[in-house]
Amino acid sequence: MSSLVSYEPYVDECTDLFSQRLQEVASAGAYADMGHWLQCYAFDVIGLITYSKRLGFLDRGEDIRGVIAALEDHLWYATFTGIFSWLHKYLFPIRNWLAGPTGTGRAYVMKFTQERIAEHEKEETKAIPVDGMEEGKTSMDFLSKFFKKNADDPKAFTMYHLSMGCVSNMVAGSDTTAISLSAILYYLLKFPQTFETLRQEIDERQREGKIGHYITFKESQEMPYLQAVMKEALRMHPATGLPLERVVPAGGASICDQFFPEGTIVGINSWVAHRNTSVFGPDADVFRPERWLSSDKEKLSLMDRNWMPFGLGSRTCIGRHISHLEMSKLIPMLVRDFDFSLAPHLQAADWETTNYWFVKPRDFQVKVMVRRQGL
Repeated sequence: MSSLVSYEPYVDECTDLFSQRLQEVASAGAYADMGHWLQCYAFDVIGLITYSKRLGFLDRGEDIRGVIAALEDHLWYATFTGIFSWLHKYLFPIRNWLAGPTGTGRAYVMKFTQERIAEHEKEETKAIPVDGMEEGKTSMDFLSKFFKKNADDPKAFTMYHLSMGCVSNMVAGSDTTAISLSAILYYLLKFPQTFETLRQEIDERQREGKIGHYITFKESQEMPYLQAVMKEALRMHPATGLPLERVVPAGGASICDQFFPEGTIVGINSWVAHRNTSVFGPDADVFRPERWLSSDKEKLSLMDRNWMPFGLGSRTCIGRHISHLEMSKLIPMLVRDFDFSLAPHLQAADWETTNYWFVKPRDFQVKVMVRRQGL
């Protein structure tokens, strides 16, 4: 996390542009699909962090070259062949043939990434200092780090590793963060009192001079209600909707007093674990950030051990810190600077989602208004 804080200027750049887009949406007086806009934001942040270059989603407000659609296509395929793995060897050749020369899904994303790598290699012909940092830059993007690692030991870290590292950032660094940001905003709007409580915390810090135009990651960590809101929203709506399975090793294993023979495939879905009333209380199905502000340290420790929106142990998401950085900085800006109103169909019922590995909201329509009143 300490190294990722150096990427805050990238997040700030995208936050400024996102704020500008929201002001334009507010001026139009129309409802906007916030799920789409938050994915545009997350995509441009991960683009800056990976390539030091925005991919242009926020600039145009649209799916640049169909990358978002390609990722959804890839996730659809990966979900079904992940569950029914025997299908992969039959479907993969057919799928690639049907895709034609332009490619689809993961292949399209890889092609898109290779173009960025080629651009970077062309720019690298310029004189770059030995430490890999260009003049005026405060941090080195992932691609530069990967090139440096490849140059240091090309056999251990090949160009394949370099491109796969970038693809992993693209696949995992946009959807999951956008879903998490959407979930936080959705629950704040479904529970207006929670929104107001969080706004009061932010406004108070603004009046006291503890935060400025840009809210730093360090400042966000000093907002207990903000952290509770984020934690509770990710408990209610973790981005991943399928378990990461493991195979029981030789000799079998006892899990929760149940013996599983070797070779058994086991896993737990975070959506199930997060609704465990023996851990999170009898109201585990209710969005209530205050549960994370309890003075009962033993209870908090139990909840923390069972909170797994980013996985646990060896399966913990390696990009969780980037996601946490974006959420911690963007959410307080949105609450401080804008008012929101859910579309009528979302006020009357829960939102609709699709679970293709990532549990993505559909038609998350929200009216955006610039907050006029003073603090």
